[in-house]
Amino acid sequence: MTSTPTKPPISPADRIRSIQRRTLSVLSAAQIVGGVGVAVGLALSSVVVDELSGSTVISGLAGTATVLGAALLALPTAKASSGGGRRAGLALAYVAALAGCAISVAAISMGNWPLLLAGLVLVGGGSAGNLAARYSATDLSPQGHAARHLSLVVWAATIGSVAGPNLAKPADQLGIQAGLAEKAGPFAFAALAFALSLVIIIVGLRPDPLKLARELDGTQHDTGRRTRTVRDAWQTLRTTPMARRALVMIAVSHTAMVSVMSMTPVKLHHDGSTLDVIGLVISLHIAGMYLMSPVAGWLADKAGKIPVLLMGMALLLSAAALAGTAGHRVWQVTAALVLLGLGWSCGLVAGSALVSESVPLERRPAVQGLSDLIMNVCGATGTIIAGAIVGILSYGVLGVTVGVMVTAAGLWLLLVWRRTGG
Repeated sequence: MTSTPTKPPISPADRIRSIQRRTLSVLSAAQIVGGVGVAVGLALSSVVVDELSGSTVISGLAGTATVLGAALLALPTAKASSGGGRRAGLALAYVAALAGCAISVAAISMGNWPLLLAGLVLVGGGSAGNLAARYSATDLSPQGHAARHLSLVVWAATIGSVAGPNLAKPADQLGIQAGLAEKAGPFAFAALAFALSLVIIIVGLRPDPLKLARELDGTQHDTGRRTRTVRDAWQTLRTTPMARRALVMIAVSHTAMVSVMSMTPVKLHHDGSTLDVIGLVISLHIAGMYLMSPVAGWLADKAGKIPVLLMGMALLLSAAALAGTAGHRVWQVTAALVLLGLGWSCGLVAGSALVSESVPLERRPAVQGLSDLIMNVCGATGTIIAGAIVGILSYGVLGVTVGVMVTAAGLWLLLVWRRTGG
């Protein structure tokens, strides 16, 4: 009689690696779908506000509203994550985005641009969720792999984010056929995307990576302390210079990207470009943001986070120079938007990984939430200023302004890095 060979028991390390692979897969799936929701609305929001309000300056508030929404929802998302795990935080963000899409559809049907801006604030929850998902990828990352794992989730957004703007026109046509107002269809389509992301997170993100990481770290019972999100974050940043530097560079990268990107559809629209051309330009920009993020993550883990942050500033400067001198040349605007996306990717991936690695596990959701809040407040401020600059002066002046900002930030980081030796 032969005995059946038994499988060797799974080691704790192998179990964690298996859970981390599943976590990355679930987060990536949510990013793909959520990226569609964010990008579909992003492609047309400023154009719709421009048409409803009749003002280029007001059209810049579309990007402001979305970025402001992501900022306002950053801390609630972080607080929900601190108390209930990553699943609770991400679910909150996607529910807000779903509600915002519904309000946006109603606002467009009524021709009410202030209500549309209010809806876009909640739509910013989709961006808040997608940004928070990148941090969720680092909870169970082994030492020295945080940037790579984070970048894989950022990269997953490529599919949905690139496809999203090109789905705007078909979604608009389907919406009209379904009885919706013109340009309301894309927001209805985005609502479906956010609903699917919500289901993916609730059903698939088990076990919760943050809860498991705390269990392994022995901090799962400290629930009262985790609720003091803002206080814990500021206390940690005061004692962690590296996290402060990373946060500044994330904020600068995002401000530069959002400022130029939010006004580019309006510029192209005024130059006579069709929706198809605008959608293609934004798609290529988003490809620049996400497609090469694994390379940025690998470089950040191998060469160091600070060199990759400096490379990001150089790419953003090149983008600003191209955008500022583009005139009516669509190809040059397109090249500028691609470089803009690449620079943002370097700043976000390297900066976010540096934030995660610089602070203790128990404080990470608080600091990460504050980082996203500051990043998006700066981005929202940038879009307000960008709308005013383009409306009063020109798109070229906007390029010069952004170029000066990223140059100053890059020189500051280089000087601090050389003075402190890291």
